[in-house]
Amino acid sequence: MNPRTTEQWSALGFVTPSVLGLGLFTLFPVGMAVVMSFFEWPMLGTREFVGLENFRYLLGEDPDFLTALRNTFVFTGLYVPLNLLLALGLAFWINRSRWANLWRVLFFVPAITPMVANAVIWKLLFQAVGGEPNLLADGRTALLAVVAMSVWQGFGYNMIVFSAAVNEMSPSVLEAASLDGATGLRRLVSVQLPLISPALFFATTMTLINALQVFTQPYILTAGGPGNATETLVMNVYQAGFESRDLGLAAAGAWLLFAIILGVTAVQFLGQKRWVHYES
Repeated sequence: MNPRTTEQWSALGFVTPSVLGLGLFTLFPVGMAVVMSFFEWPMLGTREFVGLENFRYLLGEDPDFLTALRNTFVFTGLYVPLNLLLALGLAFWINRSRWANLWRVLFFVPAITPMVANAVIWKLLFQAVGGEPNLLADGRTALLAVVAMSVWQGFGYNMIVFSAAVNEMSPSVLEAASLDGATGLRRLVSVQLPLISPALFFATTMTLINALQVFTQPYILTAGGPGNATETLVMNVYQAGFESRDLGLAAAGAWLLFAIILGVTAVQFLGQKRWVHYES
């Protein structure tokens, strides 16, 4: 056999398992979700084509979906800035500490600990402190409690990203800024933040995407309650699919969430040229 032909068959043999896996476990489910979103698709029973009715119902008639949408936006609006500010502040502080490596490990531990275990522990803590009702049972504070637990769980990853970026800041640029009289807040805003702007952009984008997909924390801490005060979009999709057993409605909700994430991400990428500075 021709050596070139042998090489091509070998390459095909290596690629085929990955392509089959991608098609079977990614492309096929995505395609099925598209189809299902246009059907009334009970888990058991007859399927009926309804066109855009599922989307119209979710956006116009389903109060639970609109509440979940609001809760998701509120969670994201609180979680993202708190996470980034805490991670950024600790990154700069750790960079000046003689125990930098120890602090990085300690602060990163929650990020690699199973989220379910963390959520269960925080649930016990919330139930053990405060009056009656506790923070998780009060509709005014339940979402804030979920945000607090989520920030504690998630800031460690961004702190590592920011810490690495801070360590890589050019000493010559910082020295030149000092000679020009840039100190304190002016030095931070005009010199240091632009130097680490690629890390800021990456962390902001990933944190936003993760926040819009939040599920485990409210599901374990409150199960969406009290009432639906902490129900999020992913929880709404889960309930539609596995509790109400309406897979068509669940697929439509998932695609609406995908559209939101895609839109937010597109806006970030379009706006990055204004504030993200890459070294040439």
